[in-house]
Amino acid sequence: MFQYHCLNPISAKGLEIFNDNYRKCDTMVDVDAILVRSAKMHDMELPETVCAVARAGAGVNNIPVKEYAEKGIVVFNTPGANANGVKELVLAGMLLASRDIVGGIEWVAHEKDKEDIDKLAEKQKKQFAGCEIMGKKLGIIGLGAIGAMVANAASGLGMEVYGYDPYISVDAAWNLSRTIRHSKNLDDIYSQCDYITVHVPLLDSTKKMINREAISKMKDGVVLLNFARDLLVDEDALIEALESGKVKKYVTDFANPTVAGRPGILVTPHLGASTEESEDNCAVMAVKEIRDFLENGNIRNSVNFPNCDMGTCVAVGRIAITHRNVPNMISQVTKVLGNEGINIADMTNKSKGEFAYTLLDLESTASREALDELAAIDGVTRVRVVR
Repeated sequence: MFQYHCLNPISAKGLEIFNDNYRKCDTMVDVDAILVRSAKMHDMELPETVCAVARAGAGVNNIPVKEYAEKGIVVFNTPGANANGVKELVLAGMLLASRDIVGGIEWVAHEKDKEDIDKLAEKQKKQFAGCEIMGKKLGIIGLGAIGAMVANAASGLGMEVYGYDPYISVDAAWNLSRTIRHSKNLDDIYSQCDYITVHVPLLDSTKKMINREAISKMKDGVVLLNFARDLLVDEDALIEALESGKVKKYVTDFANPTVAGRPGILVTPHLGASTEESEDNCAVMAVKEIRDFLENGNIRNSVNFPNCDMGTCVAVGRIAITHRNVPNMISQVTKVLGNEGINIADMTNKSKGEFAYTLLDLESTASREALDELAAIDGVTRVRVVR
């Protein structure tokens, strides 16, 4: 029996994928896995039984990823599961920034008690007029799951789309429309595009990437959209650009005291993935990842360990080892098993940065002594019997 705990409400469509071999617990005590959405985990003390954490979403800033890797805890996320929901909000953001729809709605609400509001509206509507997005140039920084969907949708709406992503995957490239123009550097995006939307992860290298220097290279009257992470934009520099007229509008999904209520800034309360469909998709993917890991030892979509898949175990036993990515690790593991007279039927070893993962199918059951000896190897962080 496996046990799991949800730190946030998780869609029932995902949880119903757990079978009778799983029990949902009200606390983290003795659980094998944790599912989370937005709860902050940096100051949480997890029980030693926890070997997996699944984030029902793409970003993992609320999870101490490296700390968990050092403890042998595999952290999963669900890339692409909420991409369509974010894509649709980005498109809405472009339309809201292009035409003063919000201002028009607020004007009608303010004038609602006037009997001649219909005639008054015809006189006042010019102050809310804007432009169409068809024929405009859209620059997309980051062509992952969301960026690629935004690119294809915008192209379908008649926009001229430029994309920049030096690390684009083969799968993402195949999913892109042939009409997308691939820019070799960010300056092409900055200098040519009427709209610029950012879809990159928050890293040390991307923090405040939209800064004074970047903004200075942009077209006058550019519209900036940020539905990725607020810290990607230097908001003080952005406000200066808005006040000078360099930037026409800034649309962001991240409310904070700097941007909330500012003229020229449209702020939504982190609605990007807040759709029923996105929450269902994320939950389903997260639960499937947890099940495959707990039942088979397989890893897919981990942010701190490599993908590793040996299918369903048909051997007598399978063990999973999380460890540091250092030389001589495999030889030490095989030596322990060899000394115990245990034959390895199949194995795989994958690495990701500082950490690595090894799956071994055995032709006989490993003894407690052998497992303890494996766990005692310098650099091994966890040994788990899968079967």
